[in-house]
Amino acid sequence: MQDSKGMIDISGKGITVRTATAIGCITLGQDGYKIVKDGTCIKGDVLDTAKIAAINAVKATPSIIPMCHPIPIEAVKVEFNTDEADKSVYVSVKVKSSGKTGVEMEALTGASAACLTIYDMLKYKGKDMVISQIKLIEKTGGKSGDYKRQD
Repeated sequence: MQDSKGMIDISGKGITVRTATAIGCITLGQDGYKIVKDGTCIKGDVLDTAKIAAINAVKATPSIIPMCHPIPIEAVKVEFNTDEADKSVYVSVKVKSSGKTGVEMEALTGASAACLTIYDMLKYKGKDMVISQIKLIEKTGGKSGDYKRQD
């Protein structure tokens, strides 16, 4: 079933294990960074909430990105690293699935949602935070093979 526009037909593809890892960064500023480090956000634990948001976003990706296929999500790993020098939080989201299409969009959506959630939880302290560096780091599996960002 071929169509020139719309969702890609993946019916002829084989099922393989696929992974993707995406990252993102949010620069908080002094006040926001201190709140995250001290665990004093009035809305609750910032990183725990952002982790849940990332997982939910991974699972909801086909509802957000119109041409994404719904796929079985088998694992999501969310990690945060703080950088005191630039008052930032870096997020890494790794997604795993056995299916006919990749999980790059799920990983990218998860990283984006984590950063957006951190922004939402800290915006009462200032709205000058910057979300940046959302990118695919690596992917495995599928017809196109493995990919690893070189920069």
